[in-house]
Amino acid sequence: MLWECYRYYSHGWISRYWIEPTYNFPYEGFEWVTPWPGHGMYIHFVVLAISALFILLGFLYRISTIIFFLGFTYVFLLEKANYLNHFYLICLISFLICFVPLHRYFSIDSILCKKIKSNSISIWWLWTVRLIIGIPYFFGGIAKINPDWLAGEPMRKWLAGRTDFPVIGKFFTEEWMVYLFCYGGLLFDLLVVPALIWKKTRVPAFIAAVSFHLVNSEMFSIGIFPWFMLFASLVFFSPDWPLRLLRRSRQALDPVIEPLPATKIFLSVFFLIQFLLPFRHFLYPGNVSWTEEGHNFAWHMKLRDKDTYKIVFKLTDPDTGQVWNVSPRKYLNQRQARKMSTRPHMILQFAHLLGEEKIKEGFKNIEVRVRTETSLNGRPAHSLIDPTVDLMKEKWGLRHSAWILPLAPGFH
Repeated sequence: MLWECYRYYSHGWISRYWIEPTYNFPYEGFEWVTPWPGHGMYIHFVVLAISALFILLGFLYRISTIIFFLGFTYVFLLEKANYLNHFYLICLISFLICFVPLHRYFSIDSILCKKIKSNSISIWWLWTVRLIIGIPYFFGGIAKINPDWLAGEPMRKWLAGRTDFPVIGKFFTEEWMVYLFCYGGLLFDLLVVPALIWKKTRVPAFIAAVSFHLVNSEMFSIGIFPWFMLFASLVFFSPDWPLRLLRRSRQALDPVIEPLPATKIFLSVFFLIQFLLPFRHFLYPGNVSWTEEGHNFAWHMKLRDKDTYKIVFKLTDPDTGQVWNVSPRKYLNQRQARKMSTRPHMILQFAHLLGEEKIKEGFKNIEVRVRTETSLNGRPAHSLIDPTVDLMKEKWGLRHSAWILPLAPGFH
């Protein structure tokens, strides 16, 4: 994350994502979270980088973990268009390590404060870290058990665009290669964690993980995620592997400090929620990759190639008969407009933004309708949103949104 903070600064992403836009898409219930004014976002990332460095060194660990968790979660909540599964994972991990005592050994804190030094840790903490690392793998595999992925979509399209890939790229238009990637990825996600846990399969599983993440890093623009998960996989090895790697003799273990009963209950509830949350999309009708209802926070990774070829917002004042056709690019940058055009509840947010702007101009009864032409995983493009529905009368809620039209069957 120290490296990630540097990347955001050096690539100009801090300004592009949070300073230049005139509007940010907030998460429902977090509309009060807004970007810092002036140079505040740059200062914020400096603080994030320092706290990440301190966690790395084990210096002022407890304070640094809390600062990093709050600081990064704030960044995550600022813009729904920037949602990434691995950013959500960072939020979860940074929250959990506020509790996990990772500063008792090989740390500056343990040098400065001898009484906290310990070469043992409760197995509760070990499995807390292992579980949160294993969840994206397992549920990423579960999510791949869907008709599109099993039929080779959208992997078929992505591979066809990467025939320049070293050595194996020339086979990317072959059907056997498409299905090797699809079914191999599915089996890897489902089996890699059990294989890493079991000592007899741990080394070959780790070699498979290295290969998997290196290929992902080369093929897809997914930032630090492959490298993060690659190194995090080491947590499934025996906890003393760094000492053995350094050829340090085995030491007598210090007494283990167990978490409080309340902490154990809290961790159990936390992981129960994490195990249930990815299944919530089954409570909604339709294809989750189309409706997006229950898509976020469920580890649905690289499962959809979704494009909107046309989106027009039509504003009407029924009192005067005035009509305005609005282009999203007047208000949004390219990334925001692209993301919004394929995500129904972001379309709803933007419709309310347009309607409320007209109300501020003095119009009392504004109606907002939208026409879209959207394609999912190679299907023919058709309407995502019911063009007859006034979105100003619709509100976000946990129930299914009937104004999202169902997905038409069939591929091109």
